[in-house]
Amino acid sequence: MTDTSRQPPGPSWDPVQYQRFEAERDRAAQDLLARLPPDLAPREIWDLGCGAGQHAIQLKRRHPGASVHGLDASAAMLERARSAEPDIDWRQGDLAVWTPEVPADLILANASLQWVPDHAAVFSRLAVALAPGGVIAVQMPMAHETRHHTLMRDVAGQEPWAGRLAGVRSIAPLLSAEAYYDLLDRDFTGIDIWSTRYLHVLGGPDAVLEWMKGTALRPYMSTLADDAATGSAFLSALGARLAEAFPRRPDGATLLPFPRLFLIARRR
Repeated sequence: MTDTSRQPPGPSWDPVQYQRFEAERDRAAQDLLARLPPDLAPREIWDLGCGAGQHAIQLKRRHPGASVHGLDASAAMLERARSAEPDIDWRQGDLAVWTPEVPADLILANASLQWVPDHAAVFSRLAVALAPGGVIAVQMPMAHETRHHTLMRDVAGQEPWAGRLAGVRSIAPLLSAEAYYDLLDRDFTGIDIWSTRYLHVLGGPDAVLEWMKGTALRPYMSTLADDAATGSAFLSALGARLAEAFPRRPDGATLLPFPRLFLIARRR
C-alpha cells in the first residue's frame, strides 16, 4: 500500500450527512452489483472508495470465502465500516495511487473514480491490478453537466467567496461512453457500458442542498471551514438558487434528476 502519511488532507466526509439519502444513493450501487458476471468466484475483492463499507460487507456475504478489502480516504467513514464489520480489511488510503499486494479478482469502484483525474491512467492501473479473468465494476455520477452542479459552480464564482473558492477542484466531466470503451478495449473483454437517469424523490426542506452537502459541496465547505459567516452565506445563496430550480412539490417531495454511467469488464 502507498504511504499516505505525507498526502495532504482532502475534504472531510460526514458519514451522517452522506447517509441521509442512503436509499437513493444506494440504488445505483445495487444496479451495478446486480450485473456482475454470475460465474464470478473471486478470492480477492477490493472496494475502492468504500465509504461506510456497506457494499464491501455485501460482497463478503455473497463471497464468504474471499478476502475482502475496503479502501477509503476518510477515517470517519472507515471507523463506521469497522464497527459494522471488523473482519473485513479496512484501509485508509488514496485510490489514485492504490496498488494491491495480490492481484484482485474483483474491483468495485462505486461513485469514487469521478474524484480522480486522468482516467486513461486510472483504468490502465486498474487493469494491472486485476488478475486474468478478474472483473472491474464501476459506477460514476455524470454530475458535472447537471443543473445542480452548474448552479453550484455559478454561485461559487460570486463574491465575496469567489476568491477563496477559485482554486477548488470539484468533480470533473466524465469521458464519453465510447472513450471509456476505447480505454478498456486493449486489456478487457465482455465490456458492458450503460447509463441510467434516475429521478430521485427527496424529502425534507432544502433537499437538493442537503444532498449536495454530502458529496459535491465538501471541497467548497472545507475551504470555507475557517470562516463560518462566509460559509453560511455561500450555502444560503446556493440554497436559494437550488430551491428555485428544484421547487418543493405540494406533496413535500423534491425531484432531482441524476444521470450515472456504469461499466463492467473482464481482464483478458
